[in-house]
Amino acid sequence: MSIVVTGATGHLGRHVVTQLLEKVPADRITAVVRDPAKGADLAARGVRLAVADYNVPETLDGLFAAGDKILLISGSEVDKDRVAQHTAVIDAAKAAGAALLAYTSAPGTLTAALADDHRATEKVLLASGLPYTLLRNGWYHENYTENLAPVLEHGAVVQAAGDGRVSSAARADYAAAAVAVLTGEGHENATYELGGDEAWSFAEYAAELSRQTGREIAYRSVSVADLTGILTGAGLPAPVAGILAAVDASIADGELVVSSGDLTRLIGRPTTPLADAVTAALKG
Repeated sequence: MSIVVTGATGHLGRHVVTQLLEKVPADRITAVVRDPAKGADLAARGVRLAVADYNVPETLDGLFAAGDKILLISGSEVDKDRVAQHTAVIDAAKAAGAALLAYTSAPGTLTAALADDHRATEKVLLASGLPYTLLRNGWYHENYTENLAPVLEHGAVVQAAGDGRVSSAARADYAAAAVAVLTGEGHENATYELGGDEAWSFAEYAAELSRQTGREIAYRSVSVADLTGILTGAGLPAPVAGILAAVDASIADGELVVSSGDLTRLIGRPTTPLADAVTAALKG
């Protein structure tokens, strides 16, 4: 029996595998990758690599074994049929008799189009009869702190979120929650609403950037249409830009404030403050 992590060389997946290696023997971990070269460092640490592609269901045949605990990290290609991708994994896990499938979903309060694939995948998973855990991950600090170049260049945080607040946390925090579920007991058929301990506004984010850089960074609130135009002007495909800008409308409506406390309870510590993520990004 293995703990199987899909998307293991992605940003979140790498955190999960690295943290699993602190808890369980490497030979109990299977990292599912598209490109084995990208997982060479994991293989060197004793992790088993399995090559598969969400978009090619036959590559999933024989991937899982009876009793496996599986983390299905949602596909990142919002322009693909992500529900079909996820369903292929769920079907393969069910056929193998997996003990648990944990899925990284989106907050239950999020109504933006970005959540549609997650809600549809949840329905497929619940209908499958597999023991499941829904990890409804809130926003990541890194969604913002990894894209500081234009903010610093223009001296402005430009969003369409108004005075809305975000309960974000670090990727490593969400990874720790997944590891707690995969290595712990009693998480079958549970749903966790995950978010950071402190919700913040973009005005506060701009103020934190100003404090740490010693420069004046303003928050400029724009319309969803204007933000869509800015994102397409930066090179994003129009459908993707529209999906991302619509999330800001949800933020303005309070849909990314998560007050459940589930994340801190699962990981047994406070979540990483946004200020720490800003510090790390500025050093990087």
